[in-house]
Amino acid sequence: MEKLTVVLVDDHQVIRKGLRLVLEDKGEIEVIAEASTGEEGIEICTRLGPDVAVMDLSLPGISGVEAIKRIKELNPKQRVLALTMHEDALFLEKVLSAGGNGFVLKRAADEELLAAIKAVCRGEVYIDTGLQAYLVTRALKPEGQAKSRVTVELTAREKEILQLVALGHSNQEIAEKLIISVKTVENHKTRIKEKLGITSRSKLVRYAMDQGLI
Repeated sequence: MEKLTVVLVDDHQVIRKGLRLVLEDKGEIEVIAEASTGEEGIEICTRLGPDVAVMDLSLPGISGVEAIKRIKELNPKQRVLALTMHEDALFLEKVLSAGGNGFVLKRAADEELLAAIKAVCRGEVYIDTGLQAYLVTRALKPEGQAKSRVTVELTAREKEILQLVALGHSNQEIAEKLIISVKTVENHKTRIKEKLGITSRSKLVRYAMDQGLI
């Protein structure tokens, strides 16, 4: 049986070595290359076209999410599996929005990683078992997203502030970037939340992602 080919992208050599041992142990997978940055991962995937690229999200230079996005832009058929320590569902959404084919937590990087690689090679989307319940909950309770997409109109300034909030900037940082007062930022955020019917930052980030603001 022909082996599945994999490229590992992680900035820690020890982790790459451990992953290689795990993946090649049963003789079904061959790690054909390794990369320590997102840029290297993009170049190697473009040049070698592995069956699957296993991509860490926390990388020096461009992030793993951005690397996934660029790889998929260059070759939409390239399968990319995110492997990360981040258990936050927002990271999952970012990976899927970037075109990623799967999401596995590093703490499960053994049999589950092998299963994930095989699944994405079959054309499936693989989500770590620890986050599957989140997707089911979101599908059953969309939290008014359809309504917000159709009826809510944010001003250009509100979109600008929402984008900065979603990117993790504080009120003070936003005020300095836009050359406005902190109070003005707070007022805008209040209006944004009222318009969208959203109170938590995580839901604001999710909305910003859905709207293509990040």
